[in-house]
Amino acid sequence: MDGLLNSLMTELRRGTLTLAVLSRLQAPQYGYSLVQSLEDSGIPIEQSTLYPLLRRLEKQELVTSYWDTTESRPRKYYLLSDFGKVIYVQLKEEWLRSSKIMNGLLEGEGENGAD
Repeated sequence: MDGLLNSLMTELRRGTLTLAVLSRLQAPQYGYSLVQSLEDSGIPIEQSTLYPLLRRLEKQELVTSYWDTTESRPRKYYLLSDFGKVIYVQLKEEWLRSSKIMNGLLEGEGENGAD
């Protein structure tokens, strides 16, 4: 049972992490600052989860990256692309719509498809 629950929770969390990361990339962030920002918002994320997600988002052209070498330690910054901003707004709207529906279902409302 624990294995099944963990698997289902991982599946549920996967989509929410994508939206959470996109929400934090309105302004440039480097990996560690992104981890901190998410954790400060109550969303723990491992770097071993974050970096593959960032690479996937970059491959999907939702995120762009660039290196800042002006500091003593070079850092790779990530930022929503223009396409990523459009997709983010649509995903956010879908999340808000779906969350409202799910909250109604989980609170026992809308049992017959109506609020």
